[in-house]
Parts: sequence; C-alpha cells; structure tokens
Amino acid sequence: FFGLIFSQEISSVPEFPTDSDQIEIVFDATKSVGKGVSLNNYTGDLYAHTGVITSKSSGSWKNVIGNWGENNVQPKLFHIGSGLYKLVIGNPRVFYNGSGNSTLATDENILKMMFVFRTPNGSQQTEDLSIEIFETGIKIKLLVPTSFPIFPEISQTIKIKFVVNEADTVRLFVDDNFILESTNDTLETTIPTSEIGKKWIKLVATSDTLPTKIDSFYYFVRSPITITELPQGIETGINYIDNSTVTLAIYAPHKDFIYLTGDFNNWEFAPSDNPNWEFDEKYYMNLTPDSTTFWKTISNLNVEQEYRFQYLVDGTLQIADPYADKILEGEDNQIPSNIYPNLISYPSDKTNFSVSTFQTEQTPFNWEVTNFDRPKKENLVIYEMLVRDFVSTHSYQTIIDTLDYIDSLGITALELMPIMEFEFNNSWGYNTSFYFAPDKYYGTKNDLKQLIDECHKRGIAVIFDIVLNHMYGRSPFVRLYSSGDYGPPTSENPWFNVTSPNQVFSFGHDLNHESEQTRKLVDRVNKYWLEEYNIDGYRFDFTKGMTNTPGDGGSFDQARINILKRMANKIWEYDSTAYVILEHFAPDSEEKILANSGMMLWGNLNHNYNEATMGYNENFKSDFSRISYKKHGFTKPNVVGYMESHDEERLMYKNLTFGNSSGNYKIKDVSTALQRIKMAATFFFTVPGPKMIWQFGELGYDVSIDFNGRVGEKPIRWNYFTEVNRLNLYKTFKHLINLKNNYDVFNTNNFSIATGGSVKRIKLTHDSLNVVVVGNFNTVTSNISPSFHFLGKWYDYFSGDTIVVSNPAAMISLDAGEFHIYTSKKLPTPKEDIITNISNSSNSTDISEFQLYQNYPNPFNPTTTIRYNIPVVEANFASTTNVTLKVFDILGSEIKTLVNEIKQPGNYEIKFDASKLTSGVYFYRLQTGSFIETKKFLLLK
Repeated sequence: FFGLIFSQEISSVPEFPTDSDQIEIVFDATKSVGKGVSLNNYTGDLYAHTGVITSKSSGSWKNVIGNWGENNVQPKLFHIGSGLYKLVIGNPRVFYNGSGNSTLATDENILKMMFVFRTPNGSQQTEDLSIEIFETGIKIKLLVPTSFPIFPEISQTIKIKFVVNEADTVRLFVDDNFILESTNDTLETTIPTSEIGKKWIKLVATSDTLPTKIDSFYYFVRSPITITELPQGIETGINYIDNSTVTLAIYAPHKDFIYLTGDFNNWEFAPSDNPNWEFDEKYYMNLTPDSTTFWKTISNLNVEQEYRFQYLVDGTLQIADPYADKILEGEDNQIPSNIYPNLISYPSDKTNFSVSTFQTEQTPFNWEVTNFDRPKKENLVIYEMLVRDFVSTHSYQTIIDTLDYIDSLGITALELMPIMEFEFNNSWGYNTSFYFAPDKYYGTKNDLKQLIDECHKRGIAVIFDIVLNHMYGRSPFVRLYSSGDYGPPTSENPWFNVTSPNQVFSFGHDLNHESEQTRKLVDRVNKYWLEEYNIDGYRFDFTKGMTNTPGDGGSFDQARINILKRMANKIWEYDSTAYVILEHFAPDSEEKILANSGMMLWGNLNHNYNEATMGYNENFKSDFSRISYKKHGFTKPNVVGYMESHDEERLMYKNLTFGNSSGNYKIKDVSTALQRIKMAATFFFTVPGPKMIWQFGELGYDVSIDFNGRVGEKPIRWNYFTEVNRLNLYKTFKHLINLKNNYDVFNTNNFSIATGGSVKRIKLTHDSLNVVVVGNFNTVTSNISPSFHFLGKWYDYFSGDTIVVSNPAAMISLDAGEFHIYTSKKLPTPKEDIITNISNSSNSTDISEFQLYQNYPNPFNPTTTIRYNIPVVEANFASTTNVTLKVFDILGSEIKTLVNEIKQPGNYEIKFDASKLTSGVYFYRLQTGSFIETKKFLLLK
C-alpha cells in the first residue's frame, strides 16, 4: 500500500537508490519551509540529523547518527551554490549500521533514510525529510499526488503520475477496472470522479525477467459541501445547545472542506494506509455562503461526558478548536493527579497534535464574590508571581493556601505570569498556544476560579499577564495557514504576519494587529477572561511589538497608539474599571498619550535601584527618579514602577556578588545587603503611583535569574521566612506598603524626588501629612539637608523618635546605609525593631571568604540542600583551586562525593538525596586549598 509523501526539498542520485548504492542526497534550501523558521535565504553550514526507518523499526527512526547538535559527529552538508546542499552516503547499510548502539540485522530492510537538516546551533531546521530505499528489481515511485489522503469532490479529476524503473509494461486500474497501459518509464493521466465513495488506484509493473511489482493507494470522493448560513447565536468555537447537543464552528476561509473526528465517531480518520475508512457525512461540516466559516451540529451526545475532538482540514491538517477551554497534549501524562484529578488522557493511539475537548452540562462555578470593588489603580501594590516557582506543587490550590502570606504583606493585586495553555509543561508561559484554555499544569479551571474568588475575598485584585503580540506553532490560528506543521504563517493567514516587522525583538509568530480578524480575536480574548473568570485586568506583554511599522519600537509610532487605544477602549466598553497595563518601553512622548488615555505603563527601574543598593553612583546610574511618573512627563500616576520583575536580575544576588565596600562596611555581607534592600524599598513604596514587586523580593531572594537557564526553574526558598534578617525585610515591606495603602500623602501629586547623588531625598506634601525621606546609598558616612517643610517637631517613623528642627537648611549626617522617614505627625511606630536590630545570622552569605552553611532542612528526609560560597577576593581561584564536597557517615567512611571540580567565585547550592541511606547522623565537608570545614546533619526516616 503506497504511503510516500514526495518532497521537492530533497532528492537523490540515483533516483531509485538501494541500500548498497552510493547515494548523493541533494537538499534545496530555497524550497524548504523549515520548522518554525524558514531556511529559504540561508547560505551557512548545515548538518544532518539522520537515521533510518526499517522493516523492524515500526515506523520510528533508528540507527540515528550521533545526538542532536553534535557537529563533530553528525554529517555536514556541502554547499554547492544556489541554495543547494549535498551529502554523499557511500553505502546505507554500512553508513548506518552500528550507529545509535543498534546493528542492522541481515534480514532487516532499510525502507527510508530520514533527515532533519539543521543550522550549527539548531536554531533553524527542516521538517522530517525522507529518501525511499528500494529493493532490487522493478521500482515504482509516485510523484503525484504529493500527499495523502486525498478527498476530491465529485466531478473533479485526479492527476496521477508514476515513475517506474526496469519495467517493460505498466497498467493502471481503478477498483480493478483496467484504465490504461504504457511502456514508457513515466505514466501520467487524470482520473474523473463520477461517484461518491472510496476508490482504489493500482499500478501493476511487469517485466519478462523480473518479478511483477504493484503499488496502490485509496482516495475518497466526497459529496458537494452543504452551503448554509450559520445558525443564529452561534459563534466560532464550541456552542452548547442543550445537554446532548453542541454546534462546532471554525473560521477557515480558503479551505475546501473540514471533517470532524473525535470520541463521538471513534476518531474516524483517513490516513493513507487505512483501507477500511469510510467518509461519514454526519461529521462533514457545512460552509457559510461567504465561504469563511465551517460548522456542524452534533446531537445525541452523552450528558456530562467529556469528548475529545479535532478538526480534519482538507483531509490532511489536524487541529484543535482554538476557542476550546481545555486542551490535551502529549505531555499531559507528566501532570500529577493531585494537581489535575481525573484528567482525561491524551488519545495518543488515535491522533497527534493538540486535541480539544467539550462537555455538556458542566456544573457552573459558584462565585462567592460577585461585586468586587477593585482597588484604585493609581495606588496599586502588585505582586508578580510565577506559579511554578512560588510553590513546589505548582498548584493553584497551594497558592490559595498561601494567600494569607500575600494578604498580610498588604498586597492589593496579584499578577500571574501567563497561565493560558502554553507549549510543554515547564514554562514562563510566554509561548502561548491557546488563548481560551488555562494550562493544566497548574490545576483545573475551577481551581483557577477559586483562586480568583479567594483573592477577591481578601480585597486583592487579580491581573493576568497575557501575550497578544505573538503565538507559537501549536496554535490552530498558526497551523491553519502555515508553511509546515508549526509555521511560519503563509500570506493567506488572516491573523499573522508572514514575518515580523520587529527584526531584533521578535518572538514566535507575529500577530498582525491591523487585521480585522486579529482585532476580533483580541477583543474576544480580553472579554472572555474578564467575564468568565472575573479577573480585574491585564498586563499586556511586549506591546511595543503590536504594530506593523518596521523597526523595533524605538521611535514614536502613531499606528501603534491607535491599535492599543482601540483595544483598551473596547475593554472599557464592557468593563469600565478593568486595569490595562502595558509592557511598552517606547518613547515617553508615546507612552504619555497612552497613560493619559487611562492605560498604565510598566516602569523598569531595576538597573538604577540595583546600582544604588550595590553602592555605585557612576554617571548617575543609581538615579532612580524615573520611578516618578512626573519624570516621564505624565500628568497621571500611571507608571507601574518596579525594582524587580521576572525579566530582571535579583537585587540581592547582585548585592552579594558585586556589592561595593569601604573599610568594614561590606555590601556583600548578607545583613548589610538586606539593609540596602530595606533602604531601596523605602525610596520605592513612598513614591506616589502604582508599584509592583517580584515574588520573594520581600525576603531578599538571592538566586540569579540565570540559575538553571534564564527561564528555568528556580529554587523555592520559603525557609527565608524563618531567618530573622529576611523576616525583618518582609516586615519592612509590610510597613511601607501599609503607609502607602493608608495615608493620602503617599498618593499626593505634590512631591519632589532628588536621587541623582549617593545621598537621596523624597519630599511629599499633603494637607493631612508631610513626609521627608532621606537615605545614604554611599558606603561611607555622608551629609544631606532634609529640607524640612517647617521648623519644629518631626517624627522618625521606624524608631518613633522625635527630632526638633530649628534650621531648615541644616545638614544631618547619615552612616552608610542609614535611612529615615520623617513625618510631620506621629504615626504608629512599627512594633518590631526591624531596621536597626540586624542579627549576625548563621546564614550570612559574605563572599569575601569561604563559607559552608548549615543544610536546610535539618533534620531531613530524604533530600536536603547544602549551600557554600567561593570568594571573589581570590582573583585566580577559578583556575587554580579545586573544590570538593563530600558526605561521611558517623564512623568517617565516605558516603558520596557531591562536588569535585574547579569553581568560579560565587554562591552555590547542591541537593543531597539520602533516600538510599538509613536514619542517623552524617557529616558533610567542604575542602579547597587550605580551607576545610565540616558540618553535621541528621537524616530521620
């Protein structure tokens, strides 16, 4: 049975190679669609990831040469000009035999040589390409049709083209009826389709001296599609009619037909090797008169049963419903049952690609808060969270259990990094593939709704981080019109640009925001989550890219302003108080227009605050005055300022790694570094306007953003909350947020900010209260004039002390890292001595000397984490000193070597797994050069 898909991208000499021939493979990059990124204009080096499919490999690759990306092992192609590349394989049985730790059996036939051609770093690659290997004797190759299955409509014709080798005569049959005979090497004809149903084309090649060869394939003649209007009230996606009926609709202009396949018809599908398949008109979709939308009503469904399904487009393309609220993927089996109980399985034995679901008579979620009063946007305190890296269960339910922690801090809005269905399980979420389905890796859709409801009970708004600039290749919006299984989009695509106008900052596949269909999609997405999930607004990712204006967003762009204002106004038409926050980073002149129209703009001051906390002030780099919306030229407090975000390096990490020093004042000391974060926070929360903090910033999280790769999982450090120095930082944040939430002066429009030097000042004026904030970000004692509003008594907020001002121009002396909030009226003093009482914690991470810290947790079962420091002061350490970390039992016998290698200066941690050990006392020892330190830990099972 014939199943070859012929590709013009790749060809071979000889045209009918056997497994004993020398074969020259020619790849035409100018005809390559590639996987994700086209190779059309590529002229650099290419490598072959290659293996074979054999009579014993069950259709899978085997005997693969080397591993992906091994340029010294995998064969390199020769560029022969004009986009053509050549690879010579001397003898397939010899070339592939033994590779991949597999030997070809003597009775094992090579059926195909398989290839993926890739760039040296693998960033660009082809789809799977193949060269068929023929047995000796008569050979037949089908050139047309180029792919299977095929579904001609009645009265159409089918073009057939075969090439044969070493045959005297070829005969063509349709359903065993003789059609024609030829003695040429090429047989080419057309077959009329006069009746509906399945048909069988067979080619018989004969020779006087060689055995007869037969190849064949099926095609399916379908009836004319039914043209009829979409029923009233039906929109694209899944429409529930009653408890046993749904109407499915999909917008797909330029497509010939769509067939429904799923649990409701036992996944009837037409692969080229399925002679038993029949075309059931019951699942053959109707088409609207304007030829844009296919639809079908399915009745007699089982009440409350969850059905899995796909659209089969033009007989070859399998896609999920882009509007489905639940998507199944092959990696779903990695989601624990306690995160998503009773998750219906992905039908891997029935299909591939993304699968959508529907279910009638679902129990609606019972919202307890139906009239949530949103906090005022101009004074929001937002907590940005990545569920995956906040709780080890990566579960909405566990987040609910920790809301008291966030609520106690005084947070007024929780911003979740993208939770819409993204590619794979472990992700930041910016590789969105489905806009209407929450990703199952964090829990069920009702878990998400419960989290939102619980936030609202506490007065906390919920903001969704959402990606409307781009999507990735699994999206049906991409795949419906793409140059490969996963893109890039073709010019027919109604939602996407073929290539992004933003060449430097470009991600995934770029949505065309000037397209009518994209505008409709954007509006529907924005309305959906506000109405269905009761969220309170959005942080829109990379809005600078939401334009077709060429360039990378550095210049004023009126077209982009129009796009964003249209989108925001549409949101406010159906939800007038919804938050609209843009990650924009365009010129102030443009952002000012957007801010004055009611949108909020992200204000990244990470670098400036971090220069200040590290004790550097070169060229005013530590001037964070743009935390003030006034410095942007805005008339409204619509800058969401932040010192840290998911995208920025952590303040504490840089304090500990690069902090400045003077004498005994060392910012690399953890206590001092934490004190610097307190000072920065004081100059952060007191500035009027909305603010955002990144998760665990309130505890001085000190793991680099690049740990385990930039978007990789990070250690979850809830143990910080038990360390007194870090707990004091949390309390400092809490009291500062309390000031911001409860005193009008911190929302005043009468304020000034002077942060250009090392010694900084903020001055706030309001009828109810006046405030002066001063702080010394230098590493030595410095002087400043607070410039008090009036003479007389002022009160130090953190200490509760009273000072009497007799000279408004008087200078005061501040030690390095010293800061104060002075108020014109006495405010309740924080009960805890959280600023001046800095204990010498055993968890200090001063990296001016070697340190080995106590493991955490201790006692433990079965794993624990060990942390140690390598000092920066020994400049040649990385190339001269070997670090060893070993574990011993109580008798001194070595249990395991955890580390034995050269290390760069910095902070390190390693997880020790003791699951195979018995309970008892053990020791771990760090040794490097003359430094040796041993600590004890306890395993309890």
